[in-house]
Amino acid sequence: METLEWQNFKAQLSAHPDHHLQFEYAENTRIRPSFHITEIKLAPITSVDCGGKMNAWTEVIVQIWEPEAEGSAVDTPMKVAKALSIIELVERSLPISQKATVKIEFGNTQFDTRQLLPREIKVVDDNLIVDLRPETVQCKAIERGQTCGTNSAGEECCAPVKAEPAKME
Repeated sequence: METLEWQNFKAQLSAHPDHHLQFEYAENTRIRPSFHITEIKLAPITSVDCGGKMNAWTEVIVQIWEPEAEGSAVDTPMKVAKALSIIELVERSLPISQKATVKIEFGNTQFDTRQLLPREIKVVDDNLIVDLRPETVQCKAIERGQTCGTNSAGEECCAPVKAEPAKME
């Protein structure tokens, strides 16, 4: 799944300030309209992959909190302009790379807390809906066309499993 950069996320929000912001975290399941953006986290990541290559990137994690009480007096999601005002407030204190990868952190009593990727942002009537999907794990070395490190037998950890020779009876 392709990731969304912070600058593109903000641009899509900025294009629709009067729309209601909604987040869909499972098929046809949205975060309740009473949600709050509780914080925006900046996470610089440095790693060494199984092929021995150092990698570095930055993630911006927008944390969404859904109050537990259903039937809240709030039945209309916040306007995109309100979310943009929170982003502006955060950016005054926290310098965020415009190339950082956006993740949305969310969980409730039916959905374990996790970081999700915005797959698509779409306009439906007066709503701006951010469609969230789980990220998948990948092997960076294989994606580069290389192999991973080796085990004590000299075998590559991500190499295809070799078929056992047929036994003669």
